[in-house]
Amino acid sequence: MTTITRTTNETDIQLTLDLYGQGKTQIDTGIGFFDHMLTLFASHGLFDLTVEATGDLHIDEHHTVEDVGICLGRAIAQGLGDRHGIVRTAHSYVPMDESLALVVIDLSGRPYTVFQADWHTPRIGGLGTDLIAHFFESVAIHAGINLHARVLYGGNDHHRCEALFKAFGRALDGATRLDERRQGVPSTKGTLTA
Repeated sequence: MTTITRTTNETDIQLTLDLYGQGKTQIDTGIGFFDHMLTLFASHGLFDLTVEATGDLHIDEHHTVEDVGICLGRAIAQGLGDRHGIVRTAHSYVPMDESLALVVIDLSGRPYTVFQADWHTPRIGGLGTDLIAHFFESVAIHAGINLHARVLYGGNDHHRCEALFKAFGRALDGATRLDERRQGVPSTKGTLTA
């Protein structure tokens, strides 16, 4: 269980993550659709996730989404520790009705993001669709994840985004699992944290 607190002039966030949980969530960011996506991510990844975020939503949702991504990334990194014994890489295809998304991750310690999704609308509920890529990038940078995320097709942006967050949860679950055959870190160079 890892707790991350981040307080700035723009946001006040407390996030708790258990990578080896049961999918229990309690999430309140003030952005309903974002709460829904974080709940799906944790539920499908079997992570216990609590998020209490207060942000400057009177301006817009940018700082809240970005800072939750930073906190989630830091919690993932701390939860993995030295990354000994993990599977390290995983991928997941997830459909949601007419939509299909793919997320591929490598817990390499070297952050990189490739994000491919063309949204049909500028907003889904209270979340600007331009912030979805930014959220994934913020998580990847602070978790040390090489993350490739792609919406392959679909007509409804809610469905497309839902498939993406579910796929992220399932891919991260697969990569963070412990491999009983593994001695040390899964890297020929002997480290995944530098």
